[in-house]
Amino acid sequence: MALSSTEQAHAQDSEDQDVVDLLREQHQEVRRLFSRLEQLSGDARRDDFEQLVRLLAVHETAEEEVVYPAVRNMVDGGDALADARTAEESEAKEALAELEKLGVEHPDFESKLASCKQLVLTHAENEEQEVFPELRQSHSSEQLQTMATGVRAAESFAPTHPHPRGPESALGNMAVGPFVAVADRARDAIRNIGR
Repeated sequence: MALSSTEQAHAQDSEDQDVVDLLREQHQEVRRLFSRLEQLSGDARRDDFEQLVRLLAVHETAEEEVVYPAVRNMVDGGDALADARTAEESEAKEALAELEKLGVEHPDFESKLASCKQLVLTHAENEEQEVFPELRQSHSSEQLQTMATGVRAAESFAPTHPHPRGPESALGNMAVGPFVAVADRARDAIRNIGR
């Protein structure tokens, strides 16, 4: 099946996109979803929340597998920088997992959502201000494009729900991630059957 010219242009844009641009786009989508969640209710809120959960779960896993090993290996002070950001990710995963257990109709959902939003957006801002400039400075444009390809590949095998007690290392995610991802995707499919 041949790709349309629009699909070909998007595929070309994706190939040329570097990891910083890709992750910034995802951060923007996260911000958009948080804003929408504050205004929605019922099924629309649940649908957007599930989309947010999935995006954050795969995004953070891919960063742990692709971005932070590169930060550790090629950035001065990379270990401390990666440790600080993965600690933020861990805290956000716990908040997101708690929200997911509560459900969008729970009376505490609003306040917990506000706390989770603050954690996630602070983490995103820290990455944009501290990690992304370091990546651009220490990596060639070809390396950054290769990392974007790696992030997209990691996302395709990443769990779709937060697992705060799961591995936070590239090796741990690669070992456990595909099994958890299969279970998560099965759970997602079962949830969607009744809709």
